[in-house]
Amino acid sequence: MKAARFYDKGDIRIEDIPEPTVAAGTVGIDVAWCGICGTDLHEFMEGPIFIPPCGHPHPISGESAPITMGHEFSGVVYEVGEGVDDIEVGQHVVVEPYIIADDVSTVEGENYHLSENMNFIGLGGRGGGLSEKIAVKRRWVHPISNDIPLDQAALIEPLSVGYHAFVRSGAQAGDIALVGGGGPIGLLLSSVLKAKGLTVILTELSAKRKEKARESGVADYILDPTEVDLNAEVMKITNNRGADVAFECTSVNAVLDSLVELTKPAGVVVIVSIWSHPASVNVHSVVMKELDIRGTIGYVNNHKDTIKLVEDGLVNLEPFITQRIALDDLISKGFDTLIHNNESAVKIIVNPNL
Repeated sequence: MKAARFYDKGDIRIEDIPEPTVAAGTVGIDVAWCGICGTDLHEFMEGPIFIPPCGHPHPISGESAPITMGHEFSGVVYEVGEGVDDIEVGQHVVVEPYIIADDVSTVEGENYHLSENMNFIGLGGRGGGLSEKIAVKRRWVHPISNDIPLDQAALIEPLSVGYHAFVRSGAQAGDIALVGGGGPIGLLLSSVLKAKGLTVILTELSAKRKEKARESGVADYILDPTEVDLNAEVMKITNNRGADVAFECTSVNAVLDSLVELTKPAGVVVIVSIWSHPASVNVHSVVMKELDIRGTIGYVNNHKDTIKLVEDGLVNLEPFITQRIALDDLISKGFDTLIHNNESAVKIIVNPNL
């Protein structure tokens, strides 16, 4: 079968590899669609980061480069392993793509996403969504309604990132949220916030991303700091109180600074983006306003609630898909577009069977 294999920085190859074995306790999935994530781009441009370098196997998966990539994917079950009795062949599914130790509990209330040596399917080994088939341990497989188109279902993984960020914030219906950055995660997070009854203020510079925010209806206010006085506009919208909660989705220090400035006293600032460089923060403002600064990573028992938002029609994922490509075009039409012209794309999804 065809698969996209990461060898090293700048070296991803489309290769033929053996189909996976559907062992006891696993589910065989025909991959329908797989999204290209910002993490994948960082691996290509700067890696290996999450991907274990050749000769240095991951302590849980036991694998190192070359690694099959892709962790945002949907598909159809083609086989179930021995002991799996609650998933059926033909069922539509998405995957919560974690690699964690078998003895780590995933029951409600456990922070399994923070467990030692945590990694992701499609980065740390165990196959990936940028291949025709994959076998995944049952506990990471989530059935979805057949009413959700499989191309849209590939976005449930990044949508779950936004859902977890919402949970981390403690925000409630009626609150005003300030989202810094209208990239894929900022837009998907905003869609969760709107579905949960929040008023959303989105800040963004890119004309095309602002257009996508308007088209998708995920923001009540879209502000460009190069065109308006951001402080004055946010204070006008919030009756001089400031935002109840803010979300940093850019890894740009100026954005973080503005969120700290524009969040109300005793408010919450959630850092959603993954920073590859040190950041500074106005600690005096944090102290004097008693702000909470919180990090968030991945998701933890959030897929079920995220899927329900989509099944109930509260989040429409269709507007966020800006391109559909074949696996053979992964670099030329996928990675190159996102690296050199990322403002033109929100989510590029790949069909490994084309």
